Amino acid sequence: MIKFGPSGNSQSFYQMGYKHTVQAPDYLNKFDLDCFEYSFGRGITLSKEKAEQIGRAFASAGKEISVHAPYFINFANPNDEAAQKSYAYVLNSAQFLSYFGGDRLVFHPAAQGKSTREQAVQRTADRLKYLRDMIYESGMQSIKYCPETMGKIAQIGTLEEVVSFCKIDEIYLPAIDFGHLNAREQGSLNTVEDYRSRLEYMIAELGYERVKHFHVHFSKIMYGGKGEIKHLTFDDVQYGPEFEPLAVALRQLKLEPYIVCESDGTQAEDARTMKQIYNSLSA
Repeated sequence: MIKFGPSGNSQSFYQMGYKHTVQAPDYLNKFDLDCFEYSFGRGITLSKEKAEQIGRAFASAGKEISVHAPYFINFANPNDEAAQKSYAYVLNSAQFLSYFGGDRLVFHPAAQGKSTREQAVQRTADRLKYLRDMIYESGMQSIKYCPETMGKIAQIGTLEEVVSFCKIDEIYLPAIDFGHLNAREQGSLNTVEDYRSRLEYMIAELGYERVKHFHVHFSKIMYGGKGEIKHLTFDDVQYGPEFEPLAVALRQLKLEPYIVCESDGTQAEDARTMKQIYNSLSA
């Protein structure tokens, strides 16, 4: 079943008197939302006990929870010591995800740096193979590890690169950020066919069953010549992408992803809008 929810707590969460993420399931109910993404972007500062408390609250409400690993991850870093830290960021995030009771972990793959594109992509792939082995050794292979498409051109994370990483092992599931793709491709997502062609590419490369419940990030994003500049809200009329063509393509292809809204401060409201748009379409 397709799911919609916010990344983190919206401004209205606090305006409505909520204070802690353990209260998020009640807030999500008010917006008729299904899921939530907890960000460890700046690092993990949560205790195990608090994470388990949050997990119990989500389980009781029947809401799903995913995690975004720290932004510091860079599997293309030529420094092996830095790579060790990236492995730890993923594995520690996975441990806390298990405390939450979730099974989806999103991470930024890499940055190109001073390497050639080919060198950076190959180094990332090699490291993800090593990470795969570490995941199996630690017994955390029931989690879906989701490399994300990235918005800046200098970052590793084109659609093709993410799909290639997911071919390494079935523990990897694509996290397609359509705002990022639109930004790095300078406004490429406009029509149903624009979305459908990318979804069909994923299905052709990875198979329908793997793609059916893939991970989605969605927001409008300001971009320039180097790609992403900043996240916006659905009220913006200058930048895209628009959600309705994607909703049509998802309906046509019978895909039911986990959709996380990353709008700037209105992520719950915009997630609700996406759900309303999707539900307004005939199946």
